[in-house]
Amino acid sequence: QVQLVESGGGLVQAGGSLRLSCAASGRTFSRSPMAWFRQALGKEREFVATIYWGSRTYYRDSVKGRFTISRDGDKNTLYLQMSSLKPEDTAVYYCAADGDEFESLVDYSQTSPYDYWGHGTQVTVSS
Repeated sequence: QVQLVESGGGLVQAGGSLRLSCAASGRTFSRSPMAWFRQALGKEREFVATIYWGSRTYYRDSVKGRFTISRDGDKNTLYLQMSSLKPEDTAVYYCAADGDEFESLVDYSQTSPYDYWGHGTQVTVSS
């Protein structure tokens, strides 16, 4: 059974940093796109960042230069390093993984390509 388990969320002041982790079990995703999404209270789930082809990355504009997505294949773990956090980054952050290998015509900023999801970790940024 495949599981994705997020950790590392918490309460932080604006300008602070957090590192989220997503531990995968049940299979490896070294050849598959993985991503972070977030959902603020009362809003739709939105794309944050994705990683594919090992180390190629793509971010939503509002987090470029502040967030870094990475993964450790040996540990089968996905990370999101978040810096210069803002109150508008407050949300539940979800880890997602595609069950297939990268396909160039697929839009990985959408939720639909991802087959596996974690339960989320809360990030709260105070002003």
